[in-house]
Amino acid sequence: MTKKPREKRREGKPEETGGLWITVMGQLLLGGAAAVLAAVLALLVCSLLISAGAVPERFMERAVLAACVLGALTGGLLAVRRIGRSTLLVGAGVGAILFLLLLLAGTLLFEEASISNGGGMMLLSCLCGGAMAGILGSRPKKKRKR
Repeated sequence: MTKKPREKRREGKPEETGGLWITVMGQLLLGGAAAVLAAVLALLVCSLLISAGAVPERFMERAVLAACVLGALTGGLLAVRRIGRSTLLVGAGVGAILFLLLLLAGTLLFEEASISNGGGMMLLSCLCGGAMAGILGSRPKKKRKR
């Protein structure tokens, strides 16, 4: 008895749903950690430039938002390349993880962190940086040969 082509495709390596979920979440957390590292390094560079007087102090808030975008973009690209599917969701997920980690750090260090105190713009910056990573990191679909 011959098998249909659809059945052959399904016979391949069966993936466990739980194992796949854990792998994806691990890659998202790795991307989030890379995003935090990139954002902290970008903030370090910005603080050095402000301390040296090369950049006026009034640009500090914009520098923080740019560091959030850069961090989410970097971590999102790492996660998108490693996961390879649902790239926009993966990128936005890394941006959300970056925001939550920054919010956690702010709460632990300053005992008060509020979204109303500029946190909304940080959230948007993190999500936009992650979404850009999802768009830039997706591979073009291959054309079918007829």
